[in-house]
Amino acid sequence: MGFLTEILKRKGDWEEVANDCRSTVGKDELGKEPSRKFKRSILIAEHSPIRDIQIKWRWRDMPHWITVHWVRHKWEKFVRTQRSDRTGIPREKLPQDEPQTFVGDANVQHLIDTWRKRLCEQASPETRGYAEDFKEALHEIEPEIADVLVPNCVYRGGCPEIYRCGKWEKFNKWCAEQNIPIQGASIQTRYDFFNEWFKLMRKEEKA
Repeated sequence: MGFLTEILKRKGDWEEVANDCRSTVGKDELGKEPSRKFKRSILIAEHSPIRDIQIKWRWRDMPHWITVHWVRHKWEKFVRTQRSDRTGIPREKLPQDEPQTFVGDANVQHLIDTWRKRLCEQASPETRGYAEDFKEALHEIEPEIADVLVPNCVYRGGCPEIYRCGKWEKFNKWCAEQNIPIQGASIQTRYDFFNEWFKLMRKEEKA
């Protein structure tokens, strides 16, 4: 199964985010794009101006049963209809793996919240595959945003699930093998280490 993500559009920009932040403390507009340090800090803090930026993307040929997982989240999504009066095919005759075109449109806060769930190994491998491919595709145009898309265990510094998937333990084992002091590290440092591990895991999967 292919998980190709097409990033269609970025709405809003970082200068807008910075200006909205500055307006809350009575400062004039910045007049330029803010630094990478600012971007990383505001994304970790999850202050409301990050919602100025929205990402629109497309997944083609997504099996219908996987679209059901994604439409549960609270942002805009557009999926080809299965209505019989539109397709000419009785809906009950359509298979669960019928290919769909899925278009999503979500702001940065939505992405952070959604990817916490969909990068978890409690998500189905197929659904997680789309989440991982999106993270990689987004990194090409918005690396700072892509780098805060982490599973819930990395986000919270421990697994909150009733039934653990083991991802947090795998990540911690890798950190220990690399002599990386993950325990007690800052949130940003924890994210940086996870993203390094994520890239290695993706490279191995594709090999």
